[in-house]
Amino acid sequence: MYTEKNYKTKKELITDFKNGIEIYVYQPGPFPGKENGTICIERPHYPQPHKWYASATIENRKVIKVK
Repeated sequence: MYTEKNYKTKKELITDFKNGIEIYVYQPGPFPGKENGTICIERPHYPQPHKWYASATIENRKVIKVK
């Protein structure tokens, strides 16, 4: 899944999360993504190659935990 903001590094994502910034995710394409549960975040956005991944827990597509 992707985050609404196109984070360049995992460190940027974790810093925003720790600073209390709300982070929402979405699944591009025709298939619906998860609303709740554990997901894999892949970054940066297509068409750039994915350079990093993160495991996260979401509720109503909002990130509540990042690994």
